[in-house]
Amino acid sequence: QLQLVESGGGLVQAGGSLRLSCAAYGFTLNDYPIAWFRQAPGKEREMVSCISSTGETTNYLDSVKGRFTYSRDNVKNTVYLQMTSLKPEDTAVYYCASTSVSQWCVPVALYDYWGRGTQVTVSS
Repeated sequence: QLQLVESGGGLVQAGGSLRLSCAAYGFTLNDYPIAWFRQAPGKEREMVSCISSTGETTNYLDSVKGRFTYSRDNVKNTVYLQMTSLKPEDTAVYYCASTSVSQWCVPVALYDYWGRGTQVTVSS
């Protein structure tokens, strides 16, 4: 059974840092693209970052460019999202997701494997 499990969320002051982890079970991460999404209360889910299965392509939401960094540990079958210079508007539940339909990053509707999410709260 394919499963994604996020961890690393928490409460941090503005300007602080957090590292989110997404561990994969039942499949090999570098065979699939992996994306990080976030959803704040009352807002739509948005893609924060995505890396293709080959690692050739990494995309970031404009508002997080230069602050968030995606990385992958193939030995641990885990991906990470290093978040720095956090802002209150980064507050959301963060999810990792993957898709079986492509090796490339795809629109949110095409992701068919999702973690349960981890809460990130940034205080001002």
